[in-house]
Amino acid sequence: MLSGRRLDLLDPTPVDVEIEDIAHGLAFVARWNGQTHGDWPYSVAEHSLLVEEAFGRISPDQPAKWRLAALLHDAPEYVLGDMISPVKGALGREYVEMDARIAEAVHRRFGLPAKIPLSVKRLIKQADHVSAWLEAIEIAGFAEKEARGIFKNPKPEHCAGLKICLRPPMEARKAYLNRFNDLIRLV
Repeated sequence: MLSGRRLDLLDPTPVDVEIEDIAHGLAFVARWNGQTHGDWPYSVAEHSLLVEEAFGRISPDQPAKWRLAALLHDAPEYVLGDMISPVKGALGREYVEMDARIAEAVHRRFGLPAKIPLSVKRLIKQADHVSAWLEAIEIAGFAEKEARGIFKNPKPEHCAGLKICLRPPMEARKAYLNRFNDLIRLV
């Protein structure tokens, strides 16, 4: 990692996790394998910011620690990259377990429980679906009719006013770090 930490992917520990590495890595990982409209790839950092914002709309009374969990929901992708769900499924149990071990190390590093409660995970997944829907129809080339047959249709009030943001990686990294710092102060 650029911080000098060396994360063992098979046995990650919280001491080897730095938010600067996460923010940097996620800002350079393209969602949709880069197959999006715009002058910049849509990064996992941008996606994570949108998911955290959608999470706050879906469940506005959640404490800051669960909003932080929403922001960090794809943190393992800073070292594993972003893969579409069918590929993750094809890779099998080993990939899922590696992802989970890294997520647990990230959570513990930032004062969250190693395993996020199922009720919170469901809300984060719902916010993730909002983001996927918006990404599909706004930047990934899906017509709304086509998207309805592939993606979960979010409630309009969960999408209203949310914006897809495409910006250079260094700006995405800065925005991610700023939001992390806002939330970690409240945890």
